[in-house]
Amino acid sequence: MSTHEIYTPKQGDANNHNLPEPAKPTFNHVHLEPHLTLMKISTAIFYAVSSFCITVINKSVLTSYQFPSFQFVAVGQMVTTVVVLYIIKKLGYIKFPNFHFRIFYQIFPLPFIYFGNMIYGLGSTKELSLPMLSMLRRLSIFMTMIGEYIFLKNIPTIGVHVSVFLMIFGAVVAALQDLAFNLHGYLYVLLNDLFTASNNILMKQKLDLRSEMNKYGLMFYNSLFMLPIALILIWRTGDLEKSLKYPNWLDFSFLIQFALSCVIGFVLMYSIMLCTQFNSALTTTIIGCLKNILITYLGMFIGGDYIYSLENFIGINISVVGSILYTYITFKPQKVTPCSASAKQVTNNV
Repeated sequence: MSTHEIYTPKQGDANNHNLPEPAKPTFNHVHLEPHLTLMKISTAIFYAVSSFCITVINKSVLTSYQFPSFQFVAVGQMVTTVVVLYIIKKLGYIKFPNFHFRIFYQIFPLPFIYFGNMIYGLGSTKELSLPMLSMLRRLSIFMTMIGEYIFLKNIPTIGVHVSVFLMIFGAVVAALQDLAFNLHGYLYVLLNDLFTASNNILMKQKLDLRSEMNKYGLMFYNSLFMLPIALILIWRTGDLEKSLKYPNWLDFSFLIQFALSCVIGFVLMYSIMLCTQFNSALTTTIIGCLKNILITYLGMFIGGDYIYSLENFIGINISVVGSILYTYITFKPQKVTPCSASAKQVTNNV
């Protein structure tokens, strides 16, 4: 061997047994696995409860307590969004771009779509029974599919077509026999579906095109830019005066539910992140879908504004079957398409 050559041990070399082996990490699987299982179960339950509560609490505030202005509730939610996200950013837990006027042009028209989505979502919650609300909100999946076909050229599968048809057919049957029909409520929920679908598509585009603007920044600036418009709106329409004169401001139970209505969006967002971290995005989405089915049936007893009729009940069940079929088809791993992946995001908000 030349003095300039460096000896490299080969596999099976007799000298190999003298070389130290790299240290291997050790884990206490006995203690880790039960803890991980507990976290998976607890975060899934946390998300399911949070998602259910935000719908029920909003319904209780606007219908059971007959709070006069859903626009005022929207202002409360926007103020909470701005204040809480600003504090969390200052504490260093999250990051998003500092304020600059060009940010408005970067995210335009998303703030207006966000505002419309929030206003008409709360308005439909106030005007409609929970079963009809949950069922008609599923139409946002159909609107998202149309939008993605037009703008992203995504074509859904035949199975998705069939399931969405069942959801729409069930909604039509139930609506034709809705004894508590409310024109304003129907207009609000259809506009809410349109804004939800638009928000979903545009949000993805803004996050893709502006990588420095994350979801926290979009939430913060959407609320910040629309807050002055919302304040002017409730002032000019008289909702500010009606809300301030509301007689139950001294009712402790109402105050708790109103406060929860303002902050529960953050609890919901946090629970989604936790559930996805310890389980998967698929598990989180399926829980959201199953939650909507639960709200459909429990909503018949919550709020006191659902009027039973056989035809309406049959229509609701047809729509629920379509929702279950859509969940099964869309979430099969081998059947996932770009369109279904986007529609899953809408289903979480429905």
